[in-house]
Amino acid sequence: MTSELVIDVQPKDISIALTEDKQLVEFQKEGRSASFNVGDMYFGRIKKLMPGLNACFVDVGFGKDAFLHYLDLGPQFYSFQKYLKQVLSDRKKLFPITKATMMPDIEKDGTVSTILKQGQEVIVQIVKEPISTKGPRLTCDLSFAGRFLVLIPFNDKVSVSQKIKSSEERARLKQLLQSIKPKNFGVIVRTVAEGKRVAELDGELKLLLQRWESMITKVQKTTKLPALVYEETSRTVGMLRDLFNPSYENIYVNDETVLHEIRDYVKFIAPERESIVKLYTGKLPIFDNFGITKQLKASFGKIVTYKSGAYLIIEHTEALHVVDVNSGNRSKSGNGQEENAIDVNIGAADELARQLRLRDMGGIIVVDFIDMNLAENRQKLYERMCKNMQKDRAKHNILPLSKFGLMQITRQRVRPAMDVSTDEECPTCFGKGRIKSSILFTDALENKIDYLVHKLKIKKFKLYIHPYVAAYIAKGFVSLKRRWQIQYGLGIRIIPDQSLAFLQYRFTDEHGEEIDMKEEKEIK
Repeated sequence: MTSELVIDVQPKDISIALTEDKQLVEFQKEGRSASFNVGDMYFGRIKKLMPGLNACFVDVGFGKDAFLHYLDLGPQFYSFQKYLKQVLSDRKKLFPITKATMMPDIEKDGTVSTILKQGQEVIVQIVKEPISTKGPRLTCDLSFAGRFLVLIPFNDKVSVSQKIKSSEERARLKQLLQSIKPKNFGVIVRTVAEGKRVAELDGELKLLLQRWESMITKVQKTTKLPALVYEETSRTVGMLRDLFNPSYENIYVNDETVLHEIRDYVKFIAPERESIVKLYTGKLPIFDNFGITKQLKASFGKIVTYKSGAYLIIEHTEALHVVDVNSGNRSKSGNGQEENAIDVNIGAADELARQLRLRDMGGIIVVDFIDMNLAENRQKLYERMCKNMQKDRAKHNILPLSKFGLMQITRQRVRPAMDVSTDEECPTCFGKGRIKSSILFTDALENKIDYLVHKLKIKKFKLYIHPYVAAYIAKGFVSLKRRWQIQYGLGIRIIPDQSLAFLQYRFTDEHGEEIDMKEEKEIK
């Protein structure tokens, strides 16, 4: 499997598409003026204590106050607050953290009102962006994430990722980090650090320590609260940090400034892979050139078609996401209901795993699969879903099918679910109504032709379409029309009809009787 990253930089926003074997699997889009990112740190002030929730609200400059729970204060909150007072007492000379005194841990079952008071100054880090009506979620247990290591102030422990199975390698990494890390800092060794040399790990540790010093220096010099004191790396670099692997073939960017930013990062973490970062200078928009636009329009929206006429209906609510699996045209398959159901459900599991990553859907997801009678088929579907979700970096949990045929999935929600509008303004009524995405129109026609020929066994028929669409289908050396006739037979006749609207169509058989192809009936 090969992966490519395609980055579209526009004046107002940046869009990032990750493809695996040319198929779109992750998509992120953010405004260039966006002020909140997971990982950003703020020097804020406690605005209101909520003893009933054992939490408080912190003013970090957002429209809604951010939420900080007692359990997110971190065990070494006393040590951090004492050090913060020492830093703020002398605005000219920075008090070194290595000389700070470690205080006892806070009580695990304590209350927020015994530790915090209204108006108190705290350094906080965002762990969840604002979602819907909720403000950001915060923690005082700060961490600086790198590719190989995570640096944690006021924590002397060295932890190694559980995914590193070799006991010798775990012991080597733990001993190595214990010998090079400064006092009063803890380190988490990430999975990708396995087998890395001392120089690489030491280089990243020094970089993370520089970020800590830069952050605490800003806190020392800040006079007006709230203030942003540490900004997480940009979304592009952040994705690279978490996703970068040797299978990346190319990273395409259409902006020189962002190109240099990414190239510098890749040069730091993998100097031998610097050449994969390339500037796109083509005439077509970058997403059109790499086939991203068409995939976006096909993959977002309420209805997502995946194979042989089957489709998903995805609904978003405040509390959860609901997915309905429909067999579409496949309902007339002659292979038997059970065989048809497991085939459609397996395809739905493959597409749903991609959709969860692509839309970054989180919280509770309830999936209504087509009913199956055999227990082994239900188990097969559950195992397929678990296997598909192994590629997902977000924490998740999947339950087997319930007796109602529902599958329940929970997935970590850090950002609001991605929603891309795929509807277009109708050129006929100028926006009073809506039409489906026009770039997918010929694909939809081909699916209906395939259904007519292979399922209904109708070999001769006429397709009436708008003259503009007919001209598009007939253009080129090997036109779409010729390809259809080669694949589905010469019985297909395409006729321009000026009475039809731009995306209207109708099918008639050889006797002139209309074939109704506009409704896909659902059988569960």
